[in-house]
Formats: sequence, structure tokens, C-alpha cells
Amino acid sequence: MKTPKIKNKQFAIIGLGRFGSTVAKTLFEKGEEVLAIDIKEDAVTAAQDYCTHAVVADVTDERAFRALGIENFDVVIIAIASDLEASVLCTLTCKEIGVKKVIAKAENLKHKMVLERVGADEVVIPEMEMGEKMGARLANPLLHDIMTISSKYSIIEIELPESWEGSSLVALDIRKKYDVNVLAVERGTDVLVNFAADEPLLKGDTLLVGGSKEMLDLLQNQYN
Repeated sequence: MKTPKIKNKQFAIIGLGRFGSTVAKTLFEKGEEVLAIDIKEDAVTAAQDYCTHAVVADVTDERAFRALGIENFDVVIIAIASDLEASVLCTLTCKEIGVKKVIAKAENLKHKMVLERVGADEVVIPEMEMGEKMGARLANPLLHDIMTISSKYSIIEIELPESWEGSSLVALDIRKKYDVNVLAVERGTDVLVNFAADEPLLKGDTLLVGGSKEMLDLLQNQYN
């Protein structure tokens, strides 16, 4: 099967702490275009090794922020959760200038609520979400075995694309289209290993998918 060429997306990462720098590195290693932004010069200097462009900028300075051309990026990740005022202002400005998708990091549920109210398309609390998923996996030995003993497959998690909501695995025919297998569905804190092929997938579901790296990258690039 010939893999179609897919245009790289453009990502802007604002804040190069542990979370922001990890997201930037991961995207860059997958061949995406990444702009890294931080107010600290040393963080920006270090980021030059794992991004397309890196700039020093104070995102609380609205004029300077707008001058970066952020509205031209497909996705902006705001990873400055420790500064609530800056993260809220940055999120608000991004939506005002027309950024297609804004993903913001929050410190807690109250912070998440504020970011959602000012227009963030997605808000993550990494520590909380990682803890919930780890607990679910540890409580499900079968899923743990699949992830640790399989040498034939790469295994990734993908958030359910909006266009798949309400469809079943049978209707989507993911295996035939992409030559990958859906191993489990994460729904909230539940991990559904024996997910019925005719059951509708719901908004917020996460799919655990196994297959060749090439086909998994194709699937991610098409729906991220």
C-alpha cells in the first residue's frame, strides 16, 4: 500500500518547561514544524536543538505576541500553567486572532474551567490525567501485558477524532483502511479491552492502537 504524502502541520509551543519542551521534542521528532517560545533565553537556546524555530518573547506583551504570526499556526500549545494570568491572556489572544486550535495546560480544575471559559479548545492537566490512566492500566493486567510483551507492534494512544464520534469500529473499518488494530478503548478511567465492534464510540474516548510505525504515523498525521 502506497502511503500518501501528508502536509506537515505547524505547531507553536509557548512555555518550555518540562511539559512544553517534551511536547516540542516529540512533535519535531515526528517531522512536524515547531515554533518554540519562552521568555527565558537559556530555555530558547536549548530548544534550538529540537524545534524548527525558537524565539524569546514575552507573551503577556500583546503587541509582541501578535507580531509572531501565531494566527498562521494550525495548533498552539500553551504550556505556562504556573502563571495563571499569562496562560489566560495568551489563550484569549490566540482565539481573538483566529488560531484554529488552542491546547492549554492547567494546574488544577479551577484553572481548567477558566481556560475553557476564555476559549481554549482543549485543556489538559498532565499530572492528573497521567495518574488516572496509570491507575486504570495497573488495575487491568491484560492491558498491561499487551503493552509490555508485544514485540511485533508499536502501540499508541489517539484521541477519538471528532468525525468518528457515534460510529462503531465496524463502520469505521480502521483495520482495512490503515492496517492497524484497535486493542482497547479508554473511556474515562475505564479501559475496555473487549470493546464491542458494533458499539458506538463516544466523544472523549481514547483508542489504543497497534500496528506498524509507518501506518500508525499515517493515522496520527491524518487526524491530529
